[in-house]
Amino acid sequence: MVVAPGSPWCVRRSRNGRERDSERIAKVTATTSDIDKAAGVLRAGGLVAFPTETVYGLGADAEDPAAVTRVFQVKGRPPTHPLIVHIAGVEHLSDWAEDVPATALLLAERFWPGPLTLVLRRGRRVPLATTGGLETMAVRVPGHPVALALLSAFGGGVAAPSANRFGSVSPTTAGHVRAELGDAVDFLLDGGPCEVGVESTIVDATGDVPRVLRPGGVTREDLQEVLGRPLAVHSTSQVRVPGRHPSHYAPRAQVVLVEPGTVIAEAERAQDLGRQVGVLVPPSFADAAVKAHAVVTVPGSPADYARRLYGFLREFDQQGCDLIVASLPVEEGLGLAIANRLRRAAGPRPAE
Repeated sequence: MVVAPGSPWCVRRSRNGRERDSERIAKVTATTSDIDKAAGVLRAGGLVAFPTETVYGLGADAEDPAAVTRVFQVKGRPPTHPLIVHIAGVEHLSDWAEDVPATALLLAERFWPGPLTLVLRRGRRVPLATTGGLETMAVRVPGHPVALALLSAFGGGVAAPSANRFGSVSPTTAGHVRAELGDAVDFLLDGGPCEVGVESTIVDATGDVPRVLRPGGVTREDLQEVLGRPLAVHSTSQVRVPGRHPSHYAPRAQVVLVEPGTVIAEAERAQDLGRQVGVLVPPSFADAAVKAHAVVTVPGSPADYARRLYGFLREFDQQGCDLIVASLPVEEGLGLAIANRLRRAAGPRPAE
């Protein structure tokens, strides 16, 4: 996939991603004993990194302000950015949120467990520390057996953003969590590679008309089919939700987005100027030779691309790239979520 250091010009092809399918069937090492220990860590106010179908989360007892505050500290996350509360099932929703609209229940019953987060009115048991000071809350039921087992064993809600430093690439394996957070996590549950690979779709369900605030693992088309109405994706909103910072999901390398037909030329031009370039080659140019430091041919399947996107970005960093050249996919289905993540990765970085 990614070219080894010192090979600035050879390319290993990955047209459909199948050569890495075995990675997605990695051994899940979390045992019942591990899950019980993790639940005990949460009860004691500790932090647990755990797998979901989207990315790995950094979890704390959602009702413990001190534990939640520690999540913000470990991540370096602004305390005004709300966390998602993960619960064990739709039957528990009324325990956490108030005035749940019928539309929200319809979406929850259709897509939970799964990669959909609903923004609802905060219930009394959710502290303001968890919601970033808002009277709304974000909540979902994750679609991963280890996450569900942890929630069942814990018996409460787990507030969890992605298990990485704020603004950086989200982790999709336990190894990513170890490499980035290390001993700052009290317990790590290994559930293998994440199957979806990009974060959940966030829908604001507090008003009369649901609004997509972040595209993700549930597609806009799927939502529209259930609701029977078109939905717009709102680039701005008065409701603060995760993943809306201008620079987010970003590798250390600078990310530049260009038109698909100019990706190779832009990458080679930057390489000739002395940059260490990683390039995401669109599937339609899979057979082209590319002179760059590290080259990945994007999988033709949007699901495969979403699953592997963050791994690609991390590997470019590991290969020492200082520039990543990419293009946006067609913005339909999961392509909408991929494009959103790439735009955020290419966003303006905070001044150092």
